[in-house]
Amino acid sequence: MIFKSSTKKTLIALAVASSVMLSGCQSTASTPTEQPQSTVASVVVTAADTGTTAITLEQAMAHPDWLGRQAERAFWAADSKTVVYAQKQQGNELRDLYTQAVNSQAASQVALNKLHTLGAANAVYSADRTVQAYVFEGNVFVKNINTGAITQITHDSAKQSKPQFLTDGNLAYRQGNAFYKVNLATGLQTEIANLHLSDAPEGIAEPATYIAKEQHKLIDYIALTHKNKKDKQARKEQLNAENSSIANAQFYLGKGNELADVQLSPNGKALVAVVKESRSWREDSDIMPNYIADDAGVKAEKVRRRVADEKPITSEVIYIDLVEQKQTTLAFDTLPGFDEDVLAAVKKENFARDGKTYESQKQPRAINLMMDWGWDQSAIVWNKTGTQVAMMLEAWDNKDRWLATVDVESSKLVSQHRLHDDAWVNYAYNDFGWLNNSDTLYFLSEETGYSHIYKKPLNGKVSQLTKGQFVVSNLTLTNDDSAIYYKANVEHPGLYEIYRVDPSNGNSEQVTNLDGMTDYKLSPDQTKLLLTHSKIMAPPELYVADAKANSSAIQLTHTVSEAFLAKQLIAPKIVAVPSSHTDQPIYAKVYYPADYVEGESGKNRKAVIFNHGAGYLQNSHMGWSGYFREFMFHSLLASEGYVVMDMDYRASKGYGRDWRTAIYRQMGTPEIQDLADGVSWMAENANVDTGSVGTYGGSYGGFMTFMALFTQPDLFQSGAALRPVTDWAHYNGPYTSNILNHPDVDPIAYEKSSPIYYAEGLKNRLLINAPMVDNNVFFQDSVRLVQRLIELEKENFETAIFPVEPHGFVQPSSWLDEYRRIYKLFKETL
Repeated sequence: MIFKSSTKKTLIALAVASSVMLSGCQSTASTPTEQPQSTVASVVVTAADTGTTAITLEQAMAHPDWLGRQAERAFWAADSKTVVYAQKQQGNELRDLYTQAVNSQAASQVALNKLHTLGAANAVYSADRTVQAYVFEGNVFVKNINTGAITQITHDSAKQSKPQFLTDGNLAYRQGNAFYKVNLATGLQTEIANLHLSDAPEGIAEPATYIAKEQHKLIDYIALTHKNKKDKQARKEQLNAENSSIANAQFYLGKGNELADVQLSPNGKALVAVVKESRSWREDSDIMPNYIADDAGVKAEKVRRRVADEKPITSEVIYIDLVEQKQTTLAFDTLPGFDEDVLAAVKKENFARDGKTYESQKQPRAINLMMDWGWDQSAIVWNKTGTQVAMMLEAWDNKDRWLATVDVESSKLVSQHRLHDDAWVNYAYNDFGWLNNSDTLYFLSEETGYSHIYKKPLNGKVSQLTKGQFVVSNLTLTNDDSAIYYKANVEHPGLYEIYRVDPSNGNSEQVTNLDGMTDYKLSPDQTKLLLTHSKIMAPPELYVADAKANSSAIQLTHTVSEAFLAKQLIAPKIVAVPSSHTDQPIYAKVYYPADYVEGESGKNRKAVIFNHGAGYLQNSHMGWSGYFREFMFHSLLASEGYVVMDMDYRASKGYGRDWRTAIYRQMGTPEIQDLADGVSWMAENANVDTGSVGTYGGSYGGFMTFMALFTQPDLFQSGAALRPVTDWAHYNGPYTSNILNHPDVDPIAYEKSSPIYYAEGLKNRLLINAPMVDNNVFFQDSVRLVQRLIELEKENFETAIFPVEPHGFVQPSSWLDEYRRIYKLFKETL
């Protein structure tokens, strides 16, 4: 059992005798790994049932305004005493902004004509922290933090972005592909660099052909005109070189390229730009018919290309010296493994299936900037003084990630850290940066199997700052380098608190103790944390706490409605289901029936397993779920006697690298094995009849429903697949190619993982709910599978279409129709 504080006793209790081992509790001023291993309960009692008024399907699927309108996009004001957040208006999709002092329970709505005074979540600060700069509606503003005085720097229709204070006190910003700096004392604006996605002008060309050369010899007018042009060009170049009042910072990055990212050094002396070939994100045939258009016609909506149509693309890293007016392209050949054939084994297997022999050979791999799906930072980061720059790069084949710096003298990239994964490098947990007071990098890496913090001096060795079987994310470094704040699930995979580690010695200490899901933002003066916290039965609210160990938090917002609090909802229990395929258990939420008695006998319960979507998601945690409608639906089912299970099957977030990569080249195999373990657990522990179990889910959960019904046809008596993937070759590249490589390289993985290849296995009832304007999982996915089922002469399936819905349903009427069908399916089949 976990012992942490008196408040914890109301949250986590030992519910059954069997247990699993996880990393132990975190105590003050110690590293997580210094703590002894502690037993975590197999069942975690997360909350009590709530309310007295029965929930109905109509209410559960109603517009979520009725739950209360939670604070959104919260951030600190410059004074570190006030928070700013948005709140949705009742009955429409507009948001208002509010400010609230941290010592007050009252919020004030901000008038539209004052919105520019609020600052921004990504505001930047001067070196002495007395001035804040930010962008509002495309214009740059500067605020004096002590006086509150605001100066508008730009006032035009051009869109400015990326304000940053330079080491000389000037303020720089980006406009299009040009960078400017402003002297805040004089107001003088200077163009630092203007980047052109074209080839450099060739100047006045000399005659090249025989007849052109003869023309210049024979015709004096031609020769004179040519001389005059050369003289004019030479004079212009001389004027630019000798007259400092003229902006002369034009750089040409190549015709046919697009700018992936560019970052200006804090000293204003250099830029790093990354370009790649400009390609369309789609082909002309990538369209989606929209049958319910405002003009009553059929609109051909543009959609992204499929992974099967993707082609390798690589980038160029260009270092631009703004003082010397020189640009240099940095090659990737200094990166370890830049030319390895990392897919040799996969290619060999696929060749062999076709009776061919694969001969491996080295060749440069396509390499680009790291694309982390959760980042709010750039993949290019300068140190505080602007003397060093680091960038995170990834291979197009998804097997390698490099953290590299630039050796300016030799014009080459220097690999500081290589993370290789035989499956794929995670598209999360890639935070990195420089310590403020030394040329030392800090970064996240999954190399031990869990995301942890590391540091590396520029010319030194890597050292690990956090250790243990938990996941670290969301790094924030303090100005004095005394701490890196982070979010982690140290005590339990589903419980997230805020911690901080001292980079100098690796000592960690726990900051929050709120028991649930907690996110944070450090205040500008770095004395407080703005927390967004939720529990399983409670939507997120804002809290504030001191930025110190064992801090108590004060709740700022109280937005949950009385109507929601009054609803009778069954609180799920967090269960560790033993796995028959791995040493690690499968964590799951279990909604027990309202009349369930532990150890009951003589009843045969019916059950439903819900499959959450993917991307990279965890749902069996102790915070409020994004699946709040499903949460209420599951409570309704439980109130009617069903046992409902919601599993964090293998590939779910929060459980480490091995859990994540279990589905590599075999999507739909480990997950269905986990569902089978879930059914067995319910039979043994919740009196469930294995002949009365259904399953459902959306997106990846819909895919899993197909795979379960097609590959283990006796496991579930019915299933509902919502907005489902049926053929992974038709899904997008950035997600799918990580897990299954690319279809031209690894068709075996796509055929093994796509439900359409297993459709002949359908035996029991299937409901397919398909939105028609889904630009994520295309409606075509469902259409192709339906045709396959028709050709297989299957009778026990039905399809419901939703003409106006995207991937994430919006209209309450669509939600209600969808869940009425699911509810009816289970009533009829279980």
